[in-house]
Amino acid sequence: MATVTSSRPTGATGRTRRDKAGDRQTGLRGTSRPNWLGGAFAWLWLLVVLVPIYWIVITSFKTQSMYFLSNPMVPSTEPTLANYLLVVQSDFPLYFLNSMIATLGAIVPAVLIAFLASFAIVRGRGWVLKGINSVFLLGLAIPLQATIIPVYLIIIKLGLYDSLAALILPSIAFAIPLSVLVLSNFIRDVPKELFESMRADGASEWQTLWHLAFPLTRPALVTVTIYNGLGIWNGFLLPLILTQSPDKRTLPLALWSFQGQYSVNVPAVLASVVLTTLPILILYVIGRRQLLSGLTAGFSK
Repeated sequence: MATVTSSRPTGATGRTRRDKAGDRQTGLRGTSRPNWLGGAFAWLWLLVVLVPIYWIVITSFKTQSMYFLSNPMVPSTEPTLANYLLVVQSDFPLYFLNSMIATLGAIVPAVLIAFLASFAIVRGRGWVLKGINSVFLLGLAIPLQATIIPVYLIIIKLGLYDSLAALILPSIAFAIPLSVLVLSNFIRDVPKELFESMRADGASEWQTLWHLAFPLTRPALVTVTIYNGLGIWNGFLLPLILTQSPDKRTLPLALWSFQGQYSVNVPAVLASVVLTTLPILILYVIGRRQLLSGLTAGFSK
């Protein structure tokens, strides 16, 4: 009798376990079903993005007469590099150098200042540092367009108008807030035990900064460098307002002038678009994983 009584719960328990296992498998099968609607929209969006890029590239290799006579979506049977040569001969290397100087001159100080400020905000104590952090966060809420007139007046007062320094200084100021937000969140994810162990070994705050925080936050540093670099490289409003001479133009402003210079020669305009976008595309291909992983880790909390 005892044997019969003990066997029933065992069978019931076995059936229960099998039922739960079946439910889990059913749930897994349900969640693994392909999302055909989402996939269709993704392919449609990819097509919308790729078709204009395809048209720009193939048109840049056409002659002006071929552009008007041929099908716009069919590549030229006789591609030519004359449009690219025409753009390069129109002071394009000078504009490329100006963009490089403005971008590197703004990114290096901005990332360095943001890294030092983030470390001080996370590791420091007191209401002063909290107030500084609030000021940095407030900078995210102020758009560039709202400050262009005060920035213009300040640049005039400093005597920096129509120079690359007029582009570098405001770019540093606008790159710091987001950099501080990302880097400070990333430094908070570093275990406090690591900092305490280094301090127990006799390391100073400066040594902790460069030998512990800097190597561990390298993905976030790459992230803010790429993100801010893209924004400064593609910046149009600051070069338009703060520069005047043709030899101080950056690539976006030069592209605008190309559009006016070659208003009829569409292939030449598109060749300048390709040359302007190519460095950005290369930078994104190289650092896309660091960009995505750094942003994800920075906003993980």
